[in-house]
Amino acid sequence: MKDLEKILQAGFEGKTDIKSAALKKAVEKTIEWLDEGKIRVASKKEDQWVTHQWVKQAILLYFKIQKSNLIKSGAFHFFDKVPLKKWTGKEGVRVVPQALVRKGAYVKSGAILMPSYINIGAYVGAGTLVDTWATVGSCAQIGSDVHLSGGVGIGGVLEPIQAAPVIIEDHVFVGSRCIVVEGAVIEEGAVLGAGCVITASTKIIDVTQSKEVIYRGRVPKNSVVIPGNVSKHFPAGDYGVPCTLIIGQRNSKTDTKTSLNDALREISEVEI
Repeated sequence: MKDLEKILQAGFEGKTDIKSAALKKAVEKTIEWLDEGKIRVASKKEDQWVTHQWVKQAILLYFKIQKSNLIKSGAFHFFDKVPLKKWTGKEGVRVVPQALVRKGAYVKSGAILMPSYINIGAYVGAGTLVDTWATVGSCAQIGSDVHLSGGVGIGGVLEPIQAAPVIIEDHVFVGSRCIVVEGAVIEEGAVLGAGCVITASTKIIDVTQSKEVIYRGRVPKNSVVIPGNVSKHFPAGDYGVPCTLIIGQRNSKTDTKTSLNDALREISEVEI
């Protein structure tokens, strides 16, 4: 593994010819391991997510090494550098037609893919549902038993090389049309109401106590979150700026597969 990292780093820094057989082999091996789930772009160590830069380097080098080719998928034809994952039925994944997964992404047994898109370097855990027209960007890490509802956009990242990917931990519910980008971390068990936008700078305000607590780039474990806005002064006047509000906590009485509305009703007796 260390030898592989050294070869990839040298190639990424231009110290090795891009046409080198050793570099090509190292890149292809890394993409193969990603595709098989043997390695990941990011992993959790002692409660902290660590991004493995050498894996991202391999993905970027893969784009440089690969040549665009005709890709056939039934009646559809594509022209790209990265082939689509070829399903055999032995993977244990339910793949509905027009669910597209690029090579170098891994989807674990038990997952369900409705018509959706998963980019290279991404990881999708067991029991996770990627619903209709949801997108999982490059290198995003999606945990087990997650529900990405219809139209959800999980952002991808390749450059800068040190940038962390979006992390969605286990048992998270992401409501319809939510957007999670810029390396945000949604911790285990959190519930995002429809239309939430989470970026690295979005204010995530816990309003459950007498004094607000503000988070950025991280939704705490088991939080129930809805869209909101805060007033901000500009030269032209005061305007509402989007934020998200933590309105409660998921608890042991809330089944991990409950609907978003049920979770919200239990906590705040409101419907969305």
